[in-house]
Amino acid sequence: MERFAIAIDGPAGSGKSTAAKETAKRLGMVYVDTGAMYRTVALACMRAGVSVSDEAAALSVLNRIDMRIEPEQGGQRIFLDGKDVTAEIRTPEIGKGASEVAAFRKVRERLVEIQQELARKYPVVMDGRDIGTVVLPDAELKIYLDAGVEERARRRQGELREQGKTEELSEVMEKIRQRDEADKTREHSPLRMANDAILLDSTGMSAEEVVQAILAEAEKLR
Repeated sequence: MERFAIAIDGPAGSGKSTAAKETAKRLGMVYVDTGAMYRTVALACMRAGVSVSDEAAALSVLNRIDMRIEPEQGGQRIFLDGKDVTAEIRTPEIGKGASEVAAFRKVRERLVEIQQELARKYPVVMDGRDIGTVVLPDAELKIYLDAGVEERARRRQGELREQGKTEELSEVMEKIRQRDEADKTREHSPLRMANDAILLDSTGMSAEEVVQAILAEAEKLR
């Protein structure tokens, strides 16, 4: 397949990863979960006993670790120092740490290089918070996927239940509001909708309906 990139941005819990992964699978493209990279840096910091709020220390950790992304059709695996951490990074604690290290300019610059290299090698569906604005500003299709805070919190609750964890809806909503604030107000590459992105509000939509909406937009460009 010739070069083709779909950038999907949006806040936590909007369904980006689910939609991007399935869209990539349907189109035979490579799915790149950029958030997993920041989560892996956060995990590496925690393992090293380094504060995720210390920029110099986080960058030092990033420069020492071996982080490898293995794309596969409709998905990816991520390895830290030779070990698969794809499942291990999916915790609320790691997610919070990822938001902190993602605010550091040098960390972002290094990971953006990796993300752009993947897009040069493969036709990609990439999701994150600055894909259409910073990582792939020339992507053929840009989607900004959003949803109401309560709906996003309910989705997070479902993910936590699958991990055997329980949290009150009010607690999950507050964490999402805090994550939104951090992502939208950070100094470097804040979450925002690209001028040429298509806004898709997934509130009340099923995962399949979201995928179909994205596929319909992609079809217009093929």
